[in-house]
Amino acid sequence: MSTSVIRLSVPPEPTFARSVRMMAANLAVLCSMSVDDVEDARMAAEEAFIYSCATHPEQCEVTFSLAKDALNMDFSLGSARPAEDEALAEQVALAELLLSAVSDEYVINTSEAVLSVSKSVGGVYAK
Repeated sequence: MSTSVIRLSVPPEPTFARSVRMMAANLAVLCSMSVDDVEDARMAAEEAFIYSCATHPEQCEVTFSLAKDALNMDFSLGSARPAEDEALAEQVALAELLLSAVSDEYVINTSEAVLSVSKSVGGVYAK
């Protein structure tokens, strides 16, 4: 399978988390991920979406890159920063903890305002 790119533009509201989760799970299945890896990808997408929403973007732009052995997800970030808001800092800390547990890698690029998450077939459990 060659790399495919799927883009979603979602209002940054918790009611749309299910849509993002389900898209991630469906794409993970297309990558032939195990049931556990599909669940991890679904949870990673949800936490990244929550993180994105917490930064108050005008719209949450989600880009899924689907390859033979991996699912990569990029989430747009808004201008709110955890250092400036205690409640946001707690929410972000929890999201980062969960992302570190269920994804192979996540990177917060504040200069480009994007949160990148990757989940590969076999993931951290196959290493």
